[in-house]
Amino acid sequence: MAVPIAVLDCDLLLYGRGHRTLDRFKLEDVTDEYLVSTYGFPRQFIYYLVDLLGATLSRPTQRSRAISPETQILAALGFYTSGSFQTRMGDAIGISQASMSRCVANVTEALVERASQFIHFPEDEATVQTLKDDFYGLAGMPGVLGVVDCTHVAIKAPNAEDLSYVNRKGLHSLNCLMVCDSRGVLLSAETHWPGSLPDCTVLEQAALTSQFETELHKDGWLLGDSSFVLRTWLMTPLHIPETPAEYRYNMAHSATHNIIERTFRTIRSRFRCLDGSKGTLQYSPEKSSHIILACCVLHNISLEHGLDVWSSPATGHMEQPEEEYEQMESVDSEACRVRQELLLTHFS
Repeated sequence: MAVPIAVLDCDLLLYGRGHRTLDRFKLEDVTDEYLVSTYGFPRQFIYYLVDLLGATLSRPTQRSRAISPETQILAALGFYTSGSFQTRMGDAIGISQASMSRCVANVTEALVERASQFIHFPEDEATVQTLKDDFYGLAGMPGVLGVVDCTHVAIKAPNAEDLSYVNRKGLHSLNCLMVCDSRGVLLSAETHWPGSLPDCTVLEQAALTSQFETELHKDGWLLGDSSFVLRTWLMTPLHIPETPAEYRYNMAHSATHNIIERTFRTIRSRFRCLDGSKGTLQYSPEKSSHIILACCVLHNISLEHGLDVWSSPATGHMEQPEEEYEQMESVDSEACRVRQELLLTHFS
């Protein structure tokens, strides 16, 4: 009896019965070294993701019901860490490039759904105090709840007429606003802002600003560079330091704020789909934003599992737009008073 072609798996059609099929690849059949070199993460980390995302990835859909959660996760990790849909990656787990793409979409959405679970500011007083103490131990800057900055990730041009994603370098990008703690754990990540927006505008419109101005964190602040405006909850460096106290403040500020730059470098090193070495993300701005956020979630999960933020080797990454900003002057007299009090109390 003839079998309707519609029910045949596309990978079976592409590769034939002699090819390794979807149910033949097992994590226990390969070495730890192979998993790390091919997918970027060790076995126990991958098992954790299968437990975390398995129920979501097993939801029956017309296209992907035959592909196991384990295989979908391996496909997505392969793309995130290599930035490639090349046949070699699909061959390793026995699926086509088209199936690879669907797996990346499925896993990305499953991770984005869990972003708030893994990316958030601490709420209990003891954890907040530990956060401040850890920052203080770096360079003597008190009251720090996080360091904030923006980084650009290159994307394909949405369309010829839309210039909102064109950054200062003439490249299409998303401008991503992130906050991290002293270990590089992300506390906030907004990955959807068009590349044409300067950092100060991104922060002005961000949910992060609403959170700090209307909710919590009255007894601490973030550290931001000179592309941002001084606020009561955001300490920026002094434009022209004159006194020894002002120099000490700027030095402590710079040494502490450097954590976010190191975190950006590590994320790009670990997730090569973001570093531009394989070209731009070939998705719409919305889907590209979700891929970036999914990588941020994985970054935090990896830290929870002891995969240290500074352990990844330095690699090339996309050239970032130079911030040709002018020093942002604050018109907030209360913010100026808070910074001056900080100078007198801790750096004089």
